[in-house]
Amino acid sequence: MKRRWKSLLLSASWVLLSFGTSIVIILTHPLVSPAKEPAASTTETTKTPTPNQSPVVVPTGTETNKPVVVPTTTETKQPTESTQPTPSPEATDPKKPTDSKEPTPSEDKKSESVIEPAPTPEEIARQQKLMEADKLYQSGQIASAEKLYREAKEPFAKSSEAQQRKEAIVDPAQLSPGGKVYWREAEAGIASQLYTRTMVPLELLVQQYPEFIPGHIKYAEVLKKDNQQKKALDVLERAATLYPNQPDLIRARVAALAEAKKWMEASLAARQFALLNPNSPQAPEFAELAETHLKRYKSHIRAKVRGNTIANIVTGVLGYAVTGSLLGPFTALDSTIMLMRGEKAVGESVAKQARKQLDLVKDVSVLKYVDDIGQKLAKVSGRNDFKYEFFVIPEESLNAFALPGGKVFVHAGAIAKTKSEAELAGLIGHELSHVVLSHGFQLVTQGNLIGNLTQYIPYGGTIGQLFAMSYSRDMERQADTLGTRLIVASGYAADGLRNLMVTLDKEQKYRPPQWLSSHPGGNERVRYLENLITQNQYNRYTYEGVAHHMDIQQKAKQILKEQKEKKQRLRKKKDRVDESK
Repeated sequence: MKRRWKSLLLSASWVLLSFGTSIVIILTHPLVSPAKEPAASTTETTKTPTPNQSPVVVPTGTETNKPVVVPTTTETKQPTESTQPTPSPEATDPKKPTDSKEPTPSEDKKSESVIEPAPTPEEIARQQKLMEADKLYQSGQIASAEKLYREAKEPFAKSSEAQQRKEAIVDPAQLSPGGKVYWREAEAGIASQLYTRTMVPLELLVQQYPEFIPGHIKYAEVLKKDNQQKKALDVLERAATLYPNQPDLIRARVAALAEAKKWMEASLAARQFALLNPNSPQAPEFAELAETHLKRYKSHIRAKVRGNTIANIVTGVLGYAVTGSLLGPFTALDSTIMLMRGEKAVGESVAKQARKQLDLVKDVSVLKYVDDIGQKLAKVSGRNDFKYEFFVIPEESLNAFALPGGKVFVHAGAIAKTKSEAELAGLIGHELSHVVLSHGFQLVTQGNLIGNLTQYIPYGGTIGQLFAMSYSRDMERQADTLGTRLIVASGYAADGLRNLMVTLDKEQKYRPPQWLSSHPGGNERVRYLENLITQNQYNRYTYEGVAHHMDIQQKAKQILKEQKEKKQRLRKKKDRVDESK
């Protein structure tokens, strides 16, 4: 009885201490009031021509997970040969962990039996042609370089190439007679407040005349009034994908995203316009909108984490009652405090652990190559509140993962298996997009309570990790879109990420059925990216970066070979020790 009462008294004392601590946390992290929602603009659109525009994986022990991007730039730098990237296909599937433990003898034999096939004469000829095109491009002979790029690359499927985008129009007088009829009928329907007379002509207008910007804006406004917010967002997103440089269209989309409480997406949409169109008179307005909505997002996250504080501490107390260990309550409290400090702090903390637990490549030329690509992409990503760092892990798989706050880890196998700097840039760009869009931090925030709860269940930590690291289809699509825009803005061939997906499709021998995966399948993503490139008229006949990539590729392969030999020596030594016992 005495022992039971003593345990109860200890538990009660801990509850009081925990609640007291939670109150201190709340008081020391005041809630920032969200900025007032800017009213949606209904002013008439004006044509302003402007230039074109991860899963978070927390490594545990020796196991690493994969995630796999972001857009826009104020200047389109021409990549130099000293900064050429390589992509990693497996990084597209964040749920698929990469085991970095020492291989068994049977695994060694299996890996040795899988010999990389030698390139065919056609592939060698294509490679040589791309290298020659790169030289011409870097010497300023753009037309000659483009001719060779076109000869080396096969055209997209007809279904993709055929969908050419028409020039945007903002004046109803520029519509064809049929388009004018739809517009007049829609305006008459709005004036008379007749739903069908309004919706039918507007729907036909945006379908048959997608180049008419006011049609998309008006259609979205009518949908929102009818409480069809999601459909309204879809309409504006499709239009913005086609015409990303139209200020009134982007303004309407930013306002709609903010109304839907998608503040990070609203901030990124506004910032991308400001970065991609620095000479536009509206650029300062969009930069201010970006900051406003970023503050709203951070305020929302702080409130959400604060709401989980008490629940996390109670979970810790439950763990103490079940296990008799005080480690649980302190783990819950520590993780909550870290989250309240923000995603930059989370990234720094987890990256510090990762650097201790992971074997990192130290070759200066390899690290500089990856860092140059990453920093070039980060410069046009739209977020400068992170310290972006890029690391290389001596793992054979074609993979990469990003942590909140701008920490990106690339497998050496990604360098070894990709075919050009543009492909590697596609991989890194995809991962950066997850960072810029705060996908990982959102998932970590959602999974925080689950992670604390599952630490008391056998294998619970793994369950919590999978919960937190699984990107949704929507997140993957956003990262693909932003990643492609990023590599375009950085001067790489627009199909770098698309070609990475093709490489990944060939590389992956085993893949879960598409309906069981939260990530779009390879073929689906390839088709989507082809349409994105075609519809936006992104240039895929520009810098690939093959020659320098091949030089770094050889170093990456040598690093992987030495790493494998090192593991074999360690295993043999361990076997001898075991035999002597």
